[in-house]
Formats: sequence, structure tokens, C-alpha cells
Amino acid sequence: MAYSAPSIEEFQAGTVVKHAPLSTGTTTQRKRKPHILAVINECCTGCSGSPACVEYCPVADCMYWAPDEDHAPFGRIIVDPLLCIGCKLCTSKGPDGAFLEGCPWDAIDMVPLADFEGENGTLPF
Repeated sequence: MAYSAPSIEEFQAGTVVKHAPLSTGTTTQRKRKPHILAVINECCTGCSGSPACVEYCPVADCMYWAPDEDHAPFGRIIVDPLLCIGCKLCTSKGPDGAFLEGCPWDAIDMVPLADFEGENGTLPF
């Protein structure tokens, strides 16, 4: 898909528009940087607007739908790196609590923080 994730600066500035479905859960700011972050790769299909990964994310607004402007009505899921706690819940559960060995499309990569920051810049916290 043509859509790329927003930059760390865009997340910090609060200019990222997050569309439903959005993850729900805690709104408490994380206290430290996680050791790993969930990163959605190019295999994401958005599960036709009903992504299982978003439902299991325990952090409010961390995972959200991003429409693909070039290929409406398709889209994909994006992870906010400022909110991700690296818990891996998005990769381990499927619909109705079924256990999965990751996303059925293999679209979620758990990336070491050092690798993520090397490519995208340093996270502020």
C-alpha cells in the first residue's frame, strides 16, 4: 500500500489523525521506553476494517486505522511509537480470543528499540 507511517515528530506534535477502529485501554503515559516496539509492515491489509490486533492492544489510541487515500476504501493499521509498550498482545490473539502465532498476514513486527530509533530517530520517552 502507498501509505507510510507518520514520523515521530508528527506524533509528538499531535498532528496525526487517528481513525476508528482505535485501540482502547489505559491512558496512563508509559514510564520508560519499551525494549521492543510493534511496527506494522507492508503486509497489513487492515483486515477489511475489522482488525483483530487493535482489539487486543491495551493502550488507548496506540493502534489505529489509516485509510489508503490512493486505494479507497482500503487502509491499514498504524502503531503510535510514543504509546506502544511492547507487550506483544497485538500479535498473540485473534477473533473471539483464539490464540494466533502472530498476525494472520504476518504484518506485525516486534522491533528492538535500538533498531527502531536507528531508522526513525530517538523517542522522547
